[in-house]
Order: sequence, then structure tokens, then C-alpha cells
Amino acid sequence: MQFGSLQEIVDGYIRDGQSVALEGFTHLIPFAAGHEILRQKKRDLHLIRMTPDLIYDQLIGAGCARALTFSWGGNPGVGSLHRLRDAVENDWPQPLTIHEHSHAGMAAAYTAGAARLPFGILRGYVGTHLSRVNPQIREVRCPYTNDAIATVPAINPDVTVLHAQAADRQGNILIRGIVGAQKEAALAANMLLVTVEEIVDSLGAPMNAIVLPHWVVTAIAEVPMGAYPSYAHGYYARDNAFYLAWDEMSRDRKRFTEWINRHVLCSHDHAEFLDSLAEAA
Repeated sequence: MQFGSLQEIVDGYIRDGQSVALEGFTHLIPFAAGHEILRQKKRDLHLIRMTPDLIYDQLIGAGCARALTFSWGGNPGVGSLHRLRDAVENDWPQPLTIHEHSHAGMAAAYTAGAARLPFGILRGYVGTHLSRVNPQIREVRCPYTNDAIATVPAINPDVTVLHAQAADRQGNILIRGIVGAQKEAALAANMLLVTVEEIVDSLGAPMNAIVLPHWVVTAIAEVPMGAYPSYAHGYYARDNAFYLAWDEMSRDRKRFTEWINRHVLCSHDHAEFLDSLAEAA
């Protein structure tokens, strides 16, 4: 397990062509890590996420992705992801292959991956038409009841990236507040990279918090406000104005490209990214 800068761990562990899952649900979305992937111009990625939102819109619009496995994609509480739509509908900036699931399907696939099983099973797809657009959805017969049960292939990302509240000096990770598929995505991955708000001597984990043990973690970077503009429970609030502004700005290819160049590509790191937003306000 390695401690390092975000630049070092992205450069050291994320390669062109890999499958990469940046997970988080409502909060703890790893925006800083996503921006560093974009900044280093990683290409041909198969992106995976239960609920892709603005950071995936940015990665797709910047040409980092060739494929997306997901269950819902949008700007939460606002509307569509316009760069995602442009890639799917118009192949801009390049074609994007999509593998669409329900939330339950993604959860089953991550859980199977974490258990190192070949596929997950669920009842939710039986009788639906989703398999017509996603041939990965199949079915098996229960050996006990002979009922038809839908299956989804296990998800085992080459790399999972998370943001969390804290890590201790041994490399154990604390996640508290609302959680989504972070634990499953972490355990399913071949490598786990984590950005944290702070590194502490003792986690002091409260009841029902998630602690990922150091032996499943590949590398950690301390990145304060690394989930911004989403929020980190106990640290800072969600910037709702950012999400509203993104809807209008991201509709236009030229405005999107100018924003990426100004705020992400011209920033050396996440701190400079935050400064550039403050200067533009």
C-alpha cells in the first residue's frame, strides 16, 4: 500500500484501455481523481459507475472513454448529461459503447465481482425488455425451483477509485454517511485508489461506518475537498449552484471545451482547480 500525491498514484496505476470505476453516491464522488485522469489525458477507458454524473460527463466529453457501464446517468436534480448524450447520439468527441443496467443489476454485478463469482443473479430483469439493448443480460434456471432468474456478468474493474473522509497511517479507510456501491466496487477491483479528506492517527469509526482494511487498498492520496462540487459528510456541503450552472454550460461543445481547458487542464492539481473556480466567480 502506497501513500502519494494524486498525480503520482494516477500516473502509476491507471493506464489507457483499462476499466475504471469511480464510485460514490450523492456525496464522496471522486471529482479530484477524475480531473487528474482527465489532466493526464488517459484514453480508451471503459468507465463504470452506478450513477454517472458530472465527472463522467467531463471525462466522456474530453475524449477519455470508449465505453460506459452504468445504471442511471444524469445531472442529479437538474436534468441530462449533455456530453454523455452527445457521445451516444452523435459520436462526439468519439463513439461511446454503453452497457445499461438497473441499479439492482449493477449492485448484483458488483457483489458478484467482490465475491469473485462469474455472474450475479436477480429477479428484476425477468419480463423486461432491457436485454434487447444489453445482450449481457441473460438468464439461468434455478436448480431448485426451475424458475427463470436473470443474470449479469460480474464487474471486476481494473481500478476502482473512491473518495473517503479519512485514512489512518496504516492505510485503513473510513467512509461514513450515505453509501452506495463503494464497498462492493472496492472489493471487486484489481486495484483500489482512494483520495481522502485527511490522514489521521486513529479513524474513530462510528457505528455503521464502513472501514476498508489496508490490505485491499493499493494507494492513498490526501486531497482536501476532493469530492467537490459534491459533498463530504461532516466536511463540506454540496455546491448546488455548480450543478445548475453545468447544465447550461455543458450543452455547447465550445463552452465545454473552454471550461475544461481553463479549469482542469490549466490547473496543476485540485487546489489550483478550486482556485480557478473562485477566480471565475
